[in-house]
Amino acid sequence: MITPVLPTYARVPLSFEKGEGAYLFTNEGEAYLDFGSGIAVNALGHAHPHLVKVLSEQAQRLWHTSNLFVIPGQERLARRLVEATFADTVFFTNSGGEALECSIKMARKYHASLDRPERFRLITFEGAFHGRTLATLAAGGQQKYLDGFGPVVPGFDQVPFEDLAAVKAAINEETAGILIEPIMGEGGIKLVDPQFLRHLRALCDEHGLLLIYDEVQCGTGRSGKLFAHEWANALPDIMAIAKGIGGGFPMGACLATENAARGMTAGSHGSTFGGNPLAMAVGNGVLDIILGPEFLDQVQEKGILLKQKLARICDDYPDVIEEIRGKGLMMGLKCKVPNTEFAAACLAEKLLVVGAGENVVRILPPLVVDLETLDEGIERIERACKNIRASREITAEAS
Repeated sequence: MITPVLPTYARVPLSFEKGEGAYLFTNEGEAYLDFGSGIAVNALGHAHPHLVKVLSEQAQRLWHTSNLFVIPGQERLARRLVEATFADTVFFTNSGGEALECSIKMARKYHASLDRPERFRLITFEGAFHGRTLATLAAGGQQKYLDGFGPVVPGFDQVPFEDLAAVKAAINEETAGILIEPIMGEGGIKLVDPQFLRHLRALCDEHGLLLIYDEVQCGTGRSGKLFAHEWANALPDIMAIAKGIGGGFPMGACLATENAARGMTAGSHGSTFGGNPLAMAVGNGVLDIILGPEFLDQVQEKGILLKQKLARICDDYPDVIEEIRGKGLMMGLKCKVPNTEFAAACLAEKLLVVGAGENVVRILPPLVVDLETLDEGIERIERACKNIRASREITAEAS
């Protein structure tokens, strides 16, 4: 018999009553250290006082009016994002998938506005993940997510990861742009070489294409910069963001230059809930903290320490961990054992981590994590490695 909640997740049989900072608490009062951050969503941890304050204040005033009217919080957040980034304009959504859908539509509409509607295809990269809508599944191109959902939405050409020759070969008279994650999240915490991003920027300029970044997971401070592409100094024309910008409240955004957005005129796109006053209060609250003095510098410093400490564990347990990947507080452990086994061993130590492609486990502590809590997480990861090794030694002896 089917469950009341559609069974599309293989859920861990664990639920939480409350959260505080980097910790989650069960109904029984057991504390778990959250180094998954709701899959890079809880950028400021759980129940951050400032986010609680701004959301509570907004909830007492106004929840929803629709985008038929001016929303002051939306105007403010858009202005702040424009001032802090490459963008000239912003469209607010409820999720990363919607932000990517807007990005895809915008790229197609751009070329249509220039009387070249035949240019609608985007070049994407093998191993990418861009969302769960029909279009974003097609953009990601992963068969395991596409199976059973009928004909694949046309308009996407996958090429091997970081293969510049393949990108050049894929460009034709139907190409509208290139879509890439500066750091692949679901794909296994794979950093795109900064030089490769610069090459893509040059290719787009040469061929009149739009460069689109998916910073849903790697953006909003996660890499130690406000957005991960800043490490490469290769600006996009369009960028999709979500997750961290909402700090736990469902929201996303599509950022664009004035040129890229030229086709998005009144009536061309819309959202009933996107950019509502509640979401905008939280988004502005997140920026209040992340754009504060030295905040991103501290994320970078903590990221360096985390990587160093994880590298030591990798050296001590080469039979468990093969490689350390990542930037800032977006780290990945490529495992020698199944990543499900590694995640289970961490869970036994009351540490929450997140699996990813290429047998990787993601380590995504909240950006506000302090050094003491970071060390505590490292200790739990080390104990998990020790327990995995001991368990495997016992199994080997028994056989």
